[in-house]
Amino acid sequence: MREPTSTLFTDVVVFDGTDFHSGTRDVLVREGRIERVASHGEIQASQDTRTVNGSGHTLTPGFIDCHVHLTVSNAGSLAGFAEPFSTQFYRSVDNMRRTLDAGVTTVRDAGGADAGLKHSLATGLVRGPRVKLSVSIMSQTGGHGDSWLLSGACSPMLAPHTGRPDGVADGPDGVRRKAREILRAGADQIKICSTGGVLSPDDDPQHSQFGPDEIEVIVAEARAQGAYVMSHAQGAPGIKNALRAGARSVEHGIFLDDEAIELLLENDAFLVPTLQAPLAVITAHEAGVPMPPGVVEKARRVAQAHSASVAKAHDAGVKIAMGTDAGVGTHGENLEEIELMAANGMSTAHALRAATSTAAQLIEEPCLGNLERGATADLVLLQGDLHREGVTQLRGRVRGVWQAGERVR
Repeated sequence: MREPTSTLFTDVVVFDGTDFHSGTRDVLVREGRIERVASHGEIQASQDTRTVNGSGHTLTPGFIDCHVHLTVSNAGSLAGFAEPFSTQFYRSVDNMRRTLDAGVTTVRDAGGADAGLKHSLATGLVRGPRVKLSVSIMSQTGGHGDSWLLSGACSPMLAPHTGRPDGVADGPDGVRRKAREILRAGADQIKICSTGGVLSPDDDPQHSQFGPDEIEVIVAEARAQGAYVMSHAQGAPGIKNALRAGARSVEHGIFLDDEAIELLLENDAFLVPTLQAPLAVITAHEAGVPMPPGVVEKARRVAQAHSASVAKAHDAGVKIAMGTDAGVGTHGENLEEIELMAANGMSTAHALRAATSTAAQLIEEPCLGNLERGATADLVLLQGDLHREGVTQLRGRVRGVWQAGERVR
């Protein structure tokens, strides 16, 4: 008997990446792409078609997480100092599996994963989401991405190796060379730190890092290679420095002010909030994970301001793309970010859009994040009618995941 070459999803509620369709639909997938979306009953299954009864379910594009760290687990935990260096790579295999099983079919790794991980996915050695690499995190000396600690030790979280250059550089000439090294290592985009952060014990999230002249050079080097810059940016001055220099996305955006929001709009830039991240630090600490006290104190301090900034940006019309900072929190819990965005005032459609079409626009993948004819058939089947019920407890609703038309969960 011949194996089915197409899949027909019948009687499903469809969210197409932008909005919900009226009534239930049938969706035909052939050779890894969406072939047709029609009213229920209009598409007849042929002999070579596998049928999936979607009654009582919602079909969405595969979700896209624009900020993860696949080689990191329990970021900020002191336990990492006792682990062998290579443990991170073995653990990343499970992190990728958990991420894909959660319905996240594409991720943008914000530092840690290298070209070997991407090659292993491409050759079928491991299973996981599609990956856009940052490889290393660019930082000034003493900045958020500098692993040196007051003890004289270096944090092992993103320690450099042959495929992951040390990201610390200073001055226009220094950052130009470093950006080229990271692009040479296989980066799809450059990740910089234009402010301090929560997980770096000895800096302040509101203090700026990298001067405008340095960021402009990094942006120019990225653009010359068809890439762009994503900026870890929490304090308003550092957010504005990054945007004025041409950064495509602001990661976290905890202390946005009116001018920063206006710059996001003027530059057609994206905000990737990672609402999960500070909450994950607090949760890990309360569960007994050993964390530096300063890290926990900063997480508590920024959580409320974070929510307020994201709500204000959304109300102003800023483009928001989903990102979780998974690695700080638990891999596989990615859809909590959609729940948090909705709880923070975004409509169901806006929250889902952030995780599909808007995220695809950010990572420049027009064939992902939508359910239009010709789109890549990355799909998630979720229990319930999300149009009526919203995204409450979304993490527990995933019933099937497809990647390029192949069922992977």
